[in-house]
Amino acid sequence: MGEGTVTQGISRLSTNQVEHYRNQGFLIYRDPVLPPAKFGALKALFEEMLAALDGSIRPEAMDTPHFNEPRLFEWLFADEILGLVEPILGADIALFSSHFVSKPRGDGRRVPWHEDSAYWKGVLMPMEVCTVWLAIDPSTRENGCMKVIPETHQGGYSDYEEVDTSANVFAREIVESQRDESRGIYLELHPNQASLHDGRIMHGSDPNSSELRRCGYTMRYISTRTRFHPEANDCFRHHLIYLARGNDHAGNDYGDPIKAYPELARMRGAQGTKGH
Repeated sequence: MGEGTVTQGISRLSTNQVEHYRNQGFLIYRDPVLPPAKFGALKALFEEMLAALDGSIRPEAMDTPHFNEPRLFEWLFADEILGLVEPILGADIALFSSHFVSKPRGDGRRVPWHEDSAYWKGVLMPMEVCTVWLAIDPSTRENGCMKVIPETHQGGYSDYEEVDTSANVFAREIVESQRDESRGIYLELHPNQASLHDGRIMHGSDPNSSELRRCGYTMRYISTRTRFHPEANDCFRHHLIYLARGNDHAGNDYGDPIKAYPELARMRGAQGTKGH
């Protein structure tokens, strides 16, 4: 078990914003998340990693990049990010995972309607995950921004059916009878803006057939009162969580943020997460 690496910070969310998140299951944060230079450095690191990506890997599938690249913890543990999460999860925070989702222009794949929690059932108890979706590029309806169905975060475990993986990022989608797409809201963002969403909310995104790439960095956090059970799902036997702020309360083990774990990245990539 590790010790806190970042001290308790100041909340960046108002009471009304926290209430909106809890009631609706998501929040759009319109203020710049990071100082310009810090955001520019993250984007430059992403471009470096994208340029080095194996040609057999789709850019939408840059999952757990922090296993290979510890420099990302400069942002994953940043006060600017954790200040968005702390008002929702509390002062004791662990990083569960991160993922660059980059839809290339012209042929970016669709993300089918899903709940993140459906992929993590039994792995996280209780299922309380806050994802910060930081826009690296402009994220618009035209290039396939995220969309959510408000107030669906009270469920989290819908029924799923298979979909075509040549057109979709994931192989499964919530059955049509259990989702009301007419209530969907598009989360359009400028670079360095963010959305936050509950791990149980229904969300997805359209394909990107535009001339503009769409990339976001998803940073997923849990309270340290949540117990991580990697043995509950084979996809997470090769996974680590990290203590981001405060103290552990659930008896979890934590990875070392200054160490690279390329073997975990290889095993995760070979096995696949079948979603998240």
